[in-house]
Amino acid sequence: MNDLAAFMAVATHRSFRRAADELGAAPSTLSHAIRGLEAGLGVRLLNRTTRSVSPTEAGFQLLDALRPAIVQLDEALDAVAAFRGSVAGTVRVNAPRLAAAIIVRKVLPQMSVRFPDVTVDVVAEGKLIDIVSAGFDAGVRLADMIPRDMIAMRLSKNFRYMCVASPTYLDRAGVPATPDDLRRHRCVGHRLPSGKLYRWEFERGGAALTMDVPAPVVLDDEDLMVEAAVRGVGVAYVPALAAAAALASGQVREVLGDWTQAAEDVAVYYPRGRAVPPALRAFLDVVRDTASD
Repeated sequence: MNDLAAFMAVATHRSFRRAADELGAAPSTLSHAIRGLEAGLGVRLLNRTTRSVSPTEAGFQLLDALRPAIVQLDEALDAVAAFRGSVAGTVRVNAPRLAAAIIVRKVLPQMSVRFPDVTVDVVAEGKLIDIVSAGFDAGVRLADMIPRDMIAMRLSKNFRYMCVASPTYLDRAGVPATPDDLRRHRCVGHRLPSGKLYRWEFERGGAALTMDVPAPVVLDDEDLMVEAAVRGVGVAYVPALAAAAALASGQVREVLGDWTQAAEDVAVYYPRGRAVPPALRAFLDVVRDTASD
């Protein structure tokens, strides 16, 4: 079983290092286990070079056959775990940084009280990934960006973007009355994890508008974008959650508020059609009970 687990991890990640990180073992240990498995079966399961690892045809067939068997084993172990009387285990969650902040503020305090034996491992990153192949139990994204083969549960509602700028900047450059006025302003651009520049989105009276803006400064972090607006660099287009503290203190003001897009839901999602482990179920229960504005 250990050799099969090593093979599955390496074949899935296409990397001995990432598989070793997942299993908590040394890459050399995994390499030795797979060589022993190949010797016992009499076939090569992995093609190895100095830069890459990939399954052979036999390896792909074995991987496809093992996956449903492992799911059945997980379900059997989860059923037995229910007799323990307390929930334990690890939940790995992938989330953008702002969504991870919601989890830290709302979900984790309740998890520590209600399910102290559950470890919540949150990886904060903005890039869209396949949570299953990356080894996560759940992910967090805007509800309309979640794949259809996933089950979603709301984490927070009223998530919206807004334009903000400092009073000093607005006194100097004027207050934009329409999105088109932004073409005469200095704006803080947003570099997405994909490398593309985010196009600012507006909506009014049912009409949607998407536009590129002049951005002499480009940043890839919402907090830094708010900080740039506070310092008078220009107009920033950021999540309201990121700008909340600066708005409350008067360091920035919202502009073009009547052009703001409708608020969206942020949701936790997980694979459909698979047994939900007790630790993940505990996490989802707390998410449901703490879903916030």
